[in-house]
Amino acid sequence: MTRPLYLANLALLVLFPISWFAPLLRAGLLPLFGMSEISVVSGLQSLWESDVALALLVTVLAIFAPYLKTIGLALIHFRLLDRRTLPVLGWIGKLAMADMFLIALYIVLVKGVGLGSVETAWGLYMFSGCVLASIVISQLTSQD
Repeated sequence: MTRPLYLANLALLVLFPISWFAPLLRAGLLPLFGMSEISVVSGLQSLWESDVALALLVTVLAIFAPYLKTIGLALIHFRLLDRRTLPVLGWIGKLAMADMFLIALYIVLVKGVGLGSVETAWGLYMFSGCVLASIVISQLTSQD
Protein backbone atom coordinates (compact mmCIF):
# COMPACT_ATOMS: atom_id res chain seq x y z
CA MET A 1 0.00 0.00 0.00
CA THR A 2 2.79 2.41 0.84
CA ARG A 3 4.74 2.21 -2.43
CA PRO A 4 1.73 2.96 -4.70
CA LEU A 5 0.84 5.84 -2.40
CA TYR A 6 4.34 7.32 -2.73
CA LEU A 7 4.29 6.87 -6.51
CA ALA A 8 0.85 8.48 -6.82
CA ASN A 9 2.06 11.47 -4.84
CA LEU A 10 5.21 11.77 -6.96
CA ALA A 11 3.04 11.61 -10.09
CA LEU A 12 1.21 14.70 -8.81
CA LEU A 13 4.51 16.60 -8.96
CA VAL A 14 4.27 16.18 -12.74
CA LEU A 15 0.49 16.29 -13.16
CA PHE A 16 -0.12 19.54 -11.28
CA PRO A 17 2.09 21.65 -13.62
CA ILE A 18 0.45 20.02 -16.66
CA SER A 19 -2.97 20.90 -15.26
CA TRP A 20 -1.93 24.55 -14.81
CA PHE A 21 -1.36 24.87 -18.57
CA ALA A 22 -4.28 22.67 -19.67
CA PRO A 23 -7.48 24.41 -20.81
CA LEU A 24 -9.89 24.77 -17.87
CA LEU A 25 -12.68 26.25 -19.90
CA ARG A 26 -13.54 27.80 -23.21
CA ALA A 27 -15.18 31.18 -23.07
CA GLY A 28 -16.53 33.47 -25.73
CA LEU A 29 -18.49 36.69 -25.82
CA LEU A 30 -20.81 35.36 -28.49
CA PRO A 31 -20.83 31.88 -30.05
CA LEU A 32 -20.26 33.45 -33.48
CA PHE A 33 -16.77 34.67 -32.59
CA GLY A 34 -15.33 31.38 -31.39
CA MET A 35 -14.11 30.36 -28.00
CA SER A 36 -10.91 31.30 -26.19
CA GLU A 37 -9.30 28.62 -24.06
CA ILE A 38 -8.45 29.67 -20.52
CA SER A 39 -5.93 27.83 -18.36
CA VAL A 40 -4.78 28.53 -14.83
CA VAL A 41 -1.67 30.23 -16.20
CA SER A 42 -3.44 32.30 -18.87
CA GLY A 43 -6.10 33.31 -16.34
CA LEU A 44 -3.41 34.39 -13.91
CA GLN A 45 -1.68 36.43 -16.60
CA SER A 46 -4.92 38.33 -17.23
CA LEU A 47 -5.59 38.76 -13.53
CA TRP A 48 -2.14 40.21 -12.83
CA GLU A 49 -2.91 42.96 -15.37
CA SER A 50 -6.31 43.85 -13.91
CA ASP A 51 -6.55 42.80 -10.23
CA VAL A 52 -3.30 42.10 -8.40
CA ALA A 53 -4.96 41.13 -5.09
CA LEU A 54 -7.17 38.50 -6.73
CA ALA A 55 -4.24 37.30 -8.85
CA LEU A 56 -2.17 36.81 -5.72
CA LEU A 57 -5.00 34.88 -4.04
CA VAL A 58 -5.55 32.62 -7.05
CA THR A 59 -1.79 32.07 -7.42
CA VAL A 60 -1.60 30.88 -3.81
CA LEU A 61 -4.74 28.71 -4.12
CA ALA A 62 -4.07 27.20 -7.53
CA ILE A 63 -0.30 26.83 -7.62
CA PHE A 64 1.50 27.22 -4.31
CA ALA A 65 -0.92 25.44 -1.95
CA PRO A 66 -1.35 22.16 -3.84
CA TYR A 67 2.30 21.94 -4.85
CA LEU A 68 3.56 22.74 -1.36
CA LYS A 69 1.32 20.02 0.03
CA THR A 70 2.53 17.50 -2.55
CA ILE A 71 6.18 18.27 -1.79
CA GLY A 72 5.46 18.05 1.94
CA LEU A 73 3.83 14.63 1.53
CA ALA A 74 6.80 13.42 -0.50
CA LEU A 75 9.14 14.57 2.27
CA ILE A 76 7.03 12.67 4.81
CA HIS A 77 6.99 9.57 2.62
CA PHE A 78 10.78 9.62 2.43
CA ARG A 79 11.06 10.37 6.16
CA LEU A 80 12.57 13.81 5.65
CA LEU A 81 9.70 15.63 7.37
CA ASP A 82 7.95 14.79 10.63
CA ARG A 83 4.51 13.15 10.33
CA ARG A 84 3.16 15.67 12.83
CA THR A 85 2.96 18.15 9.93
CA LEU A 86 0.23 16.08 8.23
CA PRO A 87 -2.70 18.12 9.63
CA VAL A 88 -1.11 21.34 8.37
CA LEU A 89 -0.43 19.82 4.95
CA GLY A 90 -4.02 18.58 4.77
CA TRP A 91 -5.31 22.05 5.53
CA ILE A 92 -2.99 23.62 2.92
CA GLY A 93 -4.17 21.16 0.28
CA LYS A 94 -7.82 21.95 0.91
CA LEU A 95 -7.13 25.57 0.00
CA ALA A 96 -6.87 24.44 -3.63
CA MET A 97 -10.55 23.52 -3.49
CA ALA A 98 -11.27 27.23 -2.98
CA ASP A 99 -9.80 27.76 -6.45
CA MET A 100 -12.32 25.27 -7.84
CA PHE A 101 -15.05 27.34 -6.21
CA LEU A 102 -13.80 30.51 -7.93
CA ILE A 103 -13.83 28.79 -11.31
CA ALA A 104 -17.32 27.39 -10.72
CA LEU A 105 -18.54 30.82 -9.64
CA TYR A 106 -17.16 32.36 -12.83
CA ILE A 107 -18.94 29.75 -14.95
CA VAL A 108 -22.24 30.31 -13.14
CA LEU A 109 -21.96 34.11 -13.45
CA VAL A 110 -21.22 34.06 -17.16
CA LYS A 111 -23.96 31.56 -17.92
CA GLY A 112 -26.42 33.43 -15.70
CA VAL A 113 -25.84 36.75 -17.44
CA GLY A 114 -26.32 35.11 -20.82
CA LEU A 115 -23.98 37.41 -22.73
CA GLY A 116 -21.30 34.86 -23.33
CA SER A 117 -20.85 31.18 -23.40
CA VAL A 118 -18.63 29.01 -21.27
CA GLU A 119 -17.76 25.35 -21.71
CA THR A 120 -15.67 23.32 -19.32
CA ALA A 121 -12.56 21.71 -20.77
CA TRP A 122 -10.48 18.67 -19.86
CA GLY A 123 -8.00 20.66 -17.80
CA LEU A 124 -10.68 21.51 -15.24
CA TYR A 125 -11.26 17.83 -14.63
CA MET A 126 -7.53 17.15 -14.52
CA PHE A 127 -6.86 19.93 -12.01
CA SER A 128 -9.86 18.87 -9.90
CA GLY A 129 -8.67 15.26 -10.04
CA CYS A 130 -5.18 16.26 -8.91
CA VAL A 131 -6.58 18.22 -5.97
CA LEU A 132 -8.90 15.37 -4.95
CA ALA A 133 -6.12 12.78 -5.38
CA SER A 134 -3.89 14.89 -3.15
CA ILE A 135 -6.59 14.96 -0.47
CA VAL A 136 -7.01 11.17 -0.67
CA ILE A 137 -3.24 10.58 -0.58
CA SER A 138 -2.99 12.84 2.46
CA GLN A 139 -5.79 10.93 4.20
CA LEU A 140 -4.25 7.55 3.41
CA THR A 141 -0.83 8.77 4.55
CA SER A 142 -2.28 9.80 7.91
CA GLN A 143 -3.79 6.32 8.31
CA ASP A 144 -0.57 4.58 7.29
